[in-house]
Parts: sequence; structure tokens; C-alpha cells
Amino acid sequence: MKFSDFMAVDAIRSNVSASSKEGVIREMAAALVDAGKIAAGDLESIVRAIMKREDLGSTGIGRGVAVPHTKHPSVDRLVGTVAVSHEGIGFDSLDGEPVQLFFLLVSPPDRPGDHLRALENISRQLRDESFCGELKAAQTPVDIQRLLVEADGHGVAS
Repeated sequence: MKFSDFMAVDAIRSNVSASSKEGVIREMAAALVDAGKIAAGDLESIVRAIMKREDLGSTGIGRGVAVPHTKHPSVDRLVGTVAVSHEGIGFDSLDGEPVQLFFLLVSPPDRPGDHLRALENISRQLRDESFCGELKAAQTPVDIQRLLVEADGHGVAS
């Protein structure tokens, strides 16, 4: 599975204004609403579901990266977005460090395979230190989109 299979490019945020875990999750979910990928009426329910998942254990995987995610009946296909916090946000990460790079996923409950493949793709790409560094340094959503396209192996986005 590639980033292009599930990333909502219109929802990419290159500099979030949030300063808390719930704030960044809410900001990213609202970006998916603005991009038309999730219904506005489902925003609160999706944020609650992601926060409930966070209560089980932080999705802050370390090295400044978090992958908040949930399964939710309101979506009929996997959807995701990326956000960057240049300052970093406390996220109860495994290494205790602030998070700068966020990948948020929402998938239908009946498609666990897609959810797992997306998580595998993200974790595989995030092992690449230069990829992470370039994402954290990205100044615009277009920069982030270009990096995701390159990671997919398609070359540079036009």
C-alpha cells in the first residue's frame, strides 16, 4: 500500500497550531472534514475514538513521530493525513520526546487489512532518517506531498 492510496492531500498541514495531543488530533481530523473525507457530524466521534485508542497506549512511536489512528464506521475507505509541528507537541511518546511528525488514519472497521498495510507502510518509511528529517523540515503542504510521492516511488509530483 502506498501513501497515495489513502492520504488526503487537501488535508495535509505543514504547521499545526495545536499544542496538545487532543488538539493536534482534532486539528488533523478537522482538516479531513475540510477536505471532504469525513463528515462534519462525525468529527467529535472520530476524535473520541482516536483518544480512546491513545488511552490504550500512545501512538507516539519515538524519534518525533506519532501515528494516531482508529477504525470508525462513518468511513467507507481508509483515509489519512499528515501534519507537522515545528515546535513539537507532548504526546506521551515511548521515548518521552515531543512529536513533530503526525500521520493520522481513520479506516472502516470491516477493512482491517487496509489499516494494517497503511500502518506497515508508514512505519517502514519512517525508519528512513532522511525522509523523517525532510518531512519535519517541510514548509508547505506541497513539500510534504512531494516527499510522499517520492516515497511511493513515483518520482517528483508536478
